[in-house]
This record gives sequence, structure tokens and C-alpha cells, in this order.
Amino acid sequence: MARSFCNLLYHIVFSTKDREAWLTQHIRPKVEAYLGGAVNQEGGIPLVIGGMADHIHILARLRQDKTIADVLRSIKSNSSAWFRRTFRRSAFGWQLGYGAFTVSASQVARVRKYVAEQERHHRGMSFQEEFVVLLRAHGMEFDERYLWT
Repeated sequence: MARSFCNLLYHIVFSTKDREAWLTQHIRPKVEAYLGGAVNQEGGIPLVIGGMADHIHILARLRQDKTIADVLRSIKSNSSAWFRRTFRRSAFGWQLGYGAFTVSASQVARVRKYVAEQERHHRGMSFQEEFVVLLRAHGMEFDERYLWT
């Protein structure tokens, strides 16, 4: 085969530092737009970005020549600096960790809807509850005692 073909789809989730509610309804669309541009800067394609006041979900197609860790380090670093400058909030930051889950092409529509409907989804579930559900759904082992530290 003369060429490589990759369709690397990720559902990425990360929260604000200490899950502070920085991403108000007024600010969130601007942050989502910036994050979309940051994904593009890394050579990726953002499919949908959504979230709540304390966390963000990104469904994106990423390049095969960059690690997820490097992409997220860049996106989170650049966006937190932009946020602090733009909204004059020097205490803002993202939580250190993140969740990154691969998505089958057959599930893109389902995950896209899930990300787009975060407000409706979170009427009955906190971010912490949601993240634990995602970890379990993807067969991830974790110790809840250390999950939020």
C-alpha cells in the first residue's frame, strides 16, 4: 500500500482546575470556539465541542503522527493562557489529567449527540458521576479514592 489511511477519532474530556465553574453560558461558546481552533492548530478536525461550567467534551479526528498526550498538553496550555488573558481571570486553569476514549466511526453520530446535549444530560448527573460512567463503559481500571486528586 503506497499510502497510510487513518481515522483516529477521540472523545476527549477534561475539567477546569478543582472543577470550578469558570465556563459560564456567556463564556463557554467562546472557549469552545477557541478549543476548535486549537484542535485545528494540532492538525486535527474538531467534530463537536460541548460542555458545562466545569468541564469540556471534544469529539475530534486527530493525526496519526502526534500523541494524544502532546496534543492535549498543547491545547490545554494554549487555551488556559488565552482564557486568562481574554477574560482577565488569572486563577483559571485546567485539571492536570484528562480522559481520551477512542470512538468507532459507527458511533460518531451517537457521541456527537452526547457531546452536543451536555446541558440536558447533566440535569441528572454531576461531572464526577459522568466521568466514572465513561471510565466504566470503556473498561478502564481506576481507584476512586485517587480519581480527583
